[in-house]
Order: sequence, then C-alpha cells, then structure tokens
Amino acid sequence: MRSGSRVPRGPGDVCLVSQLPEYFALFGLAPRFALDSQRLAAAYREVLVQVHPDRHAASGAAQQRVAMQMASHANEAYRILKSDSARAAYLCRMHGALADGLESSRRVPAEFLALQMRWRESWEDAKDPEARRALRQEVEATHADLLTRITGEIDERADYVAAADSVRALLFVEKFIEKMAADTAD
Repeated sequence: MRSGSRVPRGPGDVCLVSQLPEYFALFGLAPRFALDSQRLAAAYREVLVQVHPDRHAASGAAQQRVAMQMASHANEAYRILKSDSARAAYLCRMHGALADGLESSRRVPAEFLALQMRWRESWEDAKDPEARRALRQEVEATHADLLTRITGEIDERADYVAAADSVRALLFVEKFIEKMAADTAD
C-alpha cells in the first residue's frame, strides 16, 4: 500500500493514509509486527556506519548536515521499530488505522476499562508483596497475550483496525507495568 492512498475502515468509512517514513525499508526488513530484534539491531548498526556524522567530518557543511539528518532518521526508525507498541502503532498508521487514541474516536471496550479499574484498585490496596507479585504476573500475562493477539491481527489477518484497538490496550498495560515498577522501586 502506498502512502497517500485511501483505505476503507468500515462501511462508508474512508481515511487518508498519512505520509510516513519507510522505517522497515531503511533497514531492509519486511513490514511485519513479528521482528527479529537481533537482525534489526545489526541492520541499524550497518546504516549508522554509513550515515554517522563522524564519517563525514571532512565533508562540506551541506554533506555534514545531510549526514546528521540521516543519522537522526535512522535513530528514530530504530527507536520506533525496537518497541513492540511503537512498531504496532506505526504499522497501523501505515495502513490507515490510527492507533494512538488521540486520532481515533474508537473506544476501549467496557470490559477492558473495568479490568483497568480493578488492576489500579488492587495495586493501591495491596500492601502484601505476594499480592503485588500476583497482580504483576497477571498484568504481564495480559501483556504477552496482547502481543500474541497483535501478531495475529497484523501479520496473519492484516486487520489493522482491530490491531489499533489492541495497541490502545497494550499502551495502557505498558504504562501500568511501568507504574508498578516505579512503585516497587520506591
């Protein structure tokens, strides 16, 4: 699918795919959610060797500026592709299903909202380390389940609208995992 083309999202619903940089192509990777992180890291290093500003230190100012921009682009591409949630959101955007909540009127299912509230209340109420450990395991299992679901939605069924909904849930779960880690570190 080319950027700028129209993508149907449902009966009578059409959106315009935004112009996105081709991060997968930059690293010679297929645009898929399932990604070999070692292969990504190796491709990133190869690209950086070519575009790193130090390699162009003896070049003119214009070439140095271009090298700096290319290195910045490679860094941003790597940052997006190495993160499961950022990569999934990027793939959804590539296919016209905007996954960041601010760009969509789709709502999180009531069941997931109830689960979020239960987790938050349980975390705040849990003073016992064992209760917190059990909740952390439950949240981490949900995280793993969401990654599996997103892999199926993107790589197997190309259902980017459903994947966008799953990404919203994944983002919440990741933030909650961060909160639990921060609370535990205090």
